[in-house]
Amino acid sequence: MIKIGIVGGTGYTGVELLRILATHPQAQLTAITSRKEDGLPVAEMYPSLRGHVDLAFSSPEKAKLTECDVVFFATPHGVAMAQAPELVAAGVKVIDLAPDFRLQDVAQFEKWYGMTHTCTDLLKEAVYGLPELNRAAIKSARIIGNPGCYPTTMQLGFYPLLKAGVVDAGNLIADCKSGVSGAGRKADIGLLLTETSDSFKAYGVSGHRHTPETIEQLQYMTSEKVGLVFTPHLVPMIRGMHSTLYARLTKDLTNEELQALFETAYKDEPFVDVMPFGSHPETRSTRASNMLRLALHRPANGNTVIVLVVQDNLVKGSSGQAVQCMNIMFGLDETTGLKHVPVMP
Repeated sequence: MIKIGIVGGTGYTGVELLRILATHPQAQLTAITSRKEDGLPVAEMYPSLRGHVDLAFSSPEKAKLTECDVVFFATPHGVAMAQAPELVAAGVKVIDLAPDFRLQDVAQFEKWYGMTHTCTDLLKEAVYGLPELNRAAIKSARIIGNPGCYPTTMQLGFYPLLKAGVVDAGNLIADCKSGVSGAGRKADIGLLLTETSDSFKAYGVSGHRHTPETIEQLQYMTSEKVGLVFTPHLVPMIRGMHSTLYARLTKDLTNEELQALFETAYKDEPFVDVMPFGSHPETRSTRASNMLRLALHRPANGNTVIVLVVQDNLVKGSSGQAVQCMNIMFGLDETTGLKHVPVMP
């Protein structure tokens, strides 16, 4: 059994980790930290976990995290890099769901997150936790920077095109929408039901923290300089993400050849579903699952290819992907504990 600690178990990504790991056959939940909720049974905060998680929250000082095999950080930025050195020195693997170990460019991290990176030595060895692209490196990693939700859709959507060199890498467009849970579990007027219901808006249009992360990773896929216009939107639903990606073709390919690029790239991937050309994937088709679905379109058979990508922002976009990485790190079947069928309706 894998002894697991979770730092920051009270937020949406934390409770999603608990939901997944509670039925994971090789997971032993050992410690769940929350300074504010120290001593409170987890099931009192989240009744959905009654009968599945018997632990109580404990303050970080009381939790014996160095006795765990792996510790997940479901915390704001800055927490993981402060605690990771002690854990890694004790032989504990670290999976950070926040951005502390995503960006290798320290200057970009400090610009977008407004703090000094205090763990640059570990950052250099951190592996970006996107299994479909970094599986071999994840397997031997001590520390994982779990991808952001939007970046996951953009990278898996653009990857086959950039790898094949068939699109203009300097003019990529991503028009993305997320459910409200992507903003986290917090008291914020802008996230109230009366504020978000019956409304739709863009945000971060002039700049978003996920842009440098995505560009850094896309750049590994091509020798061309990557240019990305990324616009996120908030939609009035709890969970789910839909990204519409646009790229200009630079080679004359048939629709069948375009489809083959994606089917070949993801033919052995258990959590990427390449749908038939011209399909319209829906967010509800991935709800509460670790599945990402995508489909290709080519309006009027012109030189623009559109990739539609959907996922659950809390699962494949966050906690499910983190567990997928854990499975790889500990030599388990990658799908262990993650074979949830999407919830319908």
